[in-house]
This record gives sequence, C-alpha cells and structure tokens, in this order.
Amino acid sequence: MQGEANAAATIDRYVEKKNPKLKPVCDAVRALVRKVVPKSRELLNPWGVPIFEWNGPLCYLMVGKNHATFGFPRGSSLRDPTRLLKGTGKNMRHVKLREISDVHDANLKQLILQAKKLNREEPLSAGMRRKRKTKKR
Repeated sequence: MQGEANAAATIDRYVEKKNPKLKPVCDAVRALVRKVVPKSRELLNPWGVPIFEWNGPLCYLMVGKNHATFGFPRGSSLRDPTRLLKGTGKNMRHVKLREISDVHDANLKQLILQAKKLNREEPLSAGMRRKRKTKKR
C-alpha cells in the first residue's frame, strides 16, 4: 500500500482524473472520516482505491461517473435502520454520494462510528480477515 504521506495527494489526483465534479463531495466525506475517526489513515489499496484504515480497513471511496461510492468492508454487519447501505455481497455495503448534502446525513456518521467499533472489537488485517488474537500465557 502507498504510504500515508503521498496518499492524500494521490487521492486528490485520483478524484480529479475520475470525475472532478465530485471533488467537493469526496473532500467532504474525507473530512467527515477524519473528524469521526481522527486517528484513521488515508491510503491506497493495491488496486489504487482510496481507503481509510483504523485497526484495519475501515471504509473506502470510489469515484464513478455520477456519484462517489463510499463503502464499508464489513457493511453487512452494520445496523442501518434508515437503509442508506446498498449491496448484496457477503460483507461489503456502500452508500452512493451525489451531493455534499448526502455526506451531512447524520446516519452516515453513525455508520462510520459502527465500523470503528467493529474494528476496535475485532480488527481486520489488510487482507480483510479477522486478526487472530494471541493467547496469553
């Protein structure tokens, strides 16, 4: 994975290349993650997708033609009473963000907090597997 120092600039270039119109939305979601999980790190995964890590992969950001996809590797484990999350896979779920107002939805903040709690209680490795807890001797 790319180091944190270069990741922010590389993510900026990624957003500009994919869809510059979505830069304000992407900047807002990146700021939200930094606010909600201050010690999280922005990185690029091996496929060039911007991710946020805190005790393992926390969430990711992909830029499309009409929206930014803000996703959670453990999305199927998150409580989502307002049904923001989309997706049908075994684990991953995402939210489609089209405007800055979508980022300001309080329910999105709650999803990030839940993802943080999951990673605190049961961290994931970079390969998205639960880290084995070592037995105390």
